[in-house]
Amino acid sequence: MPDLEHATERTHLVPPLAHDRRFDAIQQETDAASLISTHVSKEEQALAATSIGERLPYNDYTTIDWLHDLVKDSFRSRTVRSQRGIRGTLASIFESGQGWIAAALIGLLTACVAFCVDVAVVTVSDWKLGYCSTNILSNRESCCTARHPLGTSKTNLGENCPAWQMWTEDYWKAFGIYVGFALAFGIASSSFTMLTKSTLPSTGHGRGDKGINGGEQGVIGKSIYLAAGSGIPEIKTILSGFVIPHFLDLKVLVVKAIGAVFAVSTGMCLGKEGPFVHISTCVAYLVGSFLPKYNENSRKMRELLSSGCSAGLSVAFGAPIGGVLFSYEEISTYFPRKVLWRAFLCSLVAAMVLKALNPTGTGKLVLFETNYGISYSPIHYLVFVVLGIAGGLFGGIFCKANFLWSKHFRKYSIIKNYPVFEVFLVVLATGLLQYPNPMTREPGDTIIKNLLVDCRGSSNTWVCQQEVKGSPRKYVGWLVYGTLVKLILTTITFGCKVPSGIIIPALDAGAFFGRLLGQWITTISPGIFAMVGAAAFLAGVSRMTLSLCVIMFELTGELEYIVPNMIAILVAKWVADGLEKEGVYDLAQAVLGHPFLDADHAMNLVQRNHDTVERLIPPKQTMRDITVDVPQDNKVTKWILSEKLAKLKQRGLMDAGLVLVQDGMLQGYLAEGELEFGLNRIGQDWQGTSRIRLLGEAEEEDLDLSSFVDRTPLTLCAQAPMEYLVEMFGKLGLRYLCVVEEGSSKLVGVVIKKRLVVYLESLKE
Repeated sequence: MPDLEHATERTHLVPPLAHDRRFDAIQQETDAASLISTHVSKEEQALAATSIGERLPYNDYTTIDWLHDLVKDSFRSRTVRSQRGIRGTLASIFESGQGWIAAALIGLLTACVAFCVDVAVVTVSDWKLGYCSTNILSNRESCCTARHPLGTSKTNLGENCPAWQMWTEDYWKAFGIYVGFALAFGIASSSFTMLTKSTLPSTGHGRGDKGINGGEQGVIGKSIYLAAGSGIPEIKTILSGFVIPHFLDLKVLVVKAIGAVFAVSTGMCLGKEGPFVHISTCVAYLVGSFLPKYNENSRKMRELLSSGCSAGLSVAFGAPIGGVLFSYEEISTYFPRKVLWRAFLCSLVAAMVLKALNPTGTGKLVLFETNYGISYSPIHYLVFVVLGIAGGLFGGIFCKANFLWSKHFRKYSIIKNYPVFEVFLVVLATGLLQYPNPMTREPGDTIIKNLLVDCRGSSNTWVCQQEVKGSPRKYVGWLVYGTLVKLILTTITFGCKVPSGIIIPALDAGAFFGRLLGQWITTISPGIFAMVGAAAFLAGVSRMTLSLCVIMFELTGELEYIVPNMIAILVAKWVADGLEKEGVYDLAQAVLGHPFLDADHAMNLVQRNHDTVERLIPPKQTMRDITVDVPQDNKVTKWILSEKLAKLKQRGLMDAGLVLVQDGMLQGYLAEGELEFGLNRIGQDWQGTSRIRLLGEAEEEDLDLSSFVDRTPLTLCAQAPMEYLVEMFGKLGLRYLCVVEEGSSKLVGVVIKKRLVVYLESLKE
């Protein structure tokens, strides 16, 4: 059986109490008490006396221990509530309310960042076409109307605006200026993104048995641009229990915001809704970092991050309810009711503050407000089904094409080593293909707004002017052209090293196709089909259902068309699933190589096979390297543990550890991080022949690492169905699971989370 060990996680079981007698012999340069207090929280120290064992802070690309953090939070909560007097009462009140306070603060700060980005985007984007002669920092709408951020719309000065100056009236010169500005913005955005380059541990296989005698390369770090893309695949990875270091830092937030401004302003087929989700999650992380309840507990921090995600979509589309549902349906893997309530508050505050700041100058949250004033008839259900089929085909083709593009084109050395050059090429292609079409020169959200318009009113937009003429062939051709160009450009754009989202481009393509179909159905407004088509195409790409339906009526304010949207969304999802089982974010995770365990998808995979847990038992050589046979006196020599630690490092098993056995029976688990801490920090002055206590009660002169040991490891029979293993990892959030022999209950193997992830990936292939 091939070695499935992984080089992507490090686990930490924890140092002992500062007052424990086992530290009496440690009187080196660093006092034991200060050593422990530096690395271990008070709650972790309290766990030292239990059989659970302590844990050090999690390191790069590890998987958190959900069960341990649950118990740790219980210790902290009991400690706070046990305090007496006024101070204790106030501490208990703050303990109960700090989650709500944090959620409200996240919503407030996210809205402020979104306001700055929104205002900057519309201004910088309009510079491709011209400038405001009265104020160079004003966008076209602010220049020509009384619509200003932080204010309300009073009067509309009309389409003819002498204050707005085009760079030139010559078509070809304007074309060149448009492309030139787009290239400059693209290079600026990508250059900012390069500032967040980081190296992570490799998620590839470790050396395993083959590499023990050399010949295979060990752990290799991989490069990642933390501010690139939407950030949603990485956030899904983090919320599922893994750790991506520095991904939510303040530096990444700032670069993401600035990069998104220039990226969206290029006119590329991308949006800012994905970056807004990343930005809101960064805000949630930074707020949580100031609260010990969240900063010292990875499980609680992920609850706060799930709440924070909702604010991102709330401010991106003015869709507070849709933001909550998006976090629940698309991003989070752990979403209890208390997280739902706090996400609701977070999204609400974000929407309230953004409406007050009024970045669009309309005084409204609804971005694409429509009022068609006409209902549909049952015969139109067939049209909505057709739109759903088209959306599913678009989504399935896009997912496959983008996955192949990412795997093959981006493997060329010139593209891989010079990502700014790829952005240059994509921006150049985008400018050359989009400028000739009058409907695709504008930013993505403006395109949707123009395509959803109802021309039966007094609108004098270019779209309505063409439809009043009877939809001439040239206009229909531009609609076809827009649909195809959006598919092609979105395919090559998604994954570029700039902040980008996929929602706006998918909505654009669907709106183009829906408006096109509406030219032959004159009984109701073609804008209705554009709206439903937009929802269908996005459903095909992302596989969102409930959250997308709510987002669409929050975007347009059209409650009347919930049923058509539901029909198109469901049909699109079914068709897209038939072409490609995974949505764009899941495929992006695969391309980026981030570990991820989705319990539902995993169960579907294992149910097709008849494997047992025995399939994932490591090779015999691996088990020999990670097993410590503890004598009856519960002590082993330091050099044995040092040798075991060296082999763990050599094999790349950064999230593995040692299993402790006596007479073949499992006694405990000692994680690699805690083993290294105990040997190199606490036991640094002990000789290699010194005997270290791993089990039992410590004596005065012992070097004792027993409090590092998890003495309650969960076990599973080797003959158990694989479904048991998936359920335990998925529902309990385990890092590892010990496998015992049927009948004798003797230890036969250890399965770490990454081993299961690799096995599931092999089933997909």
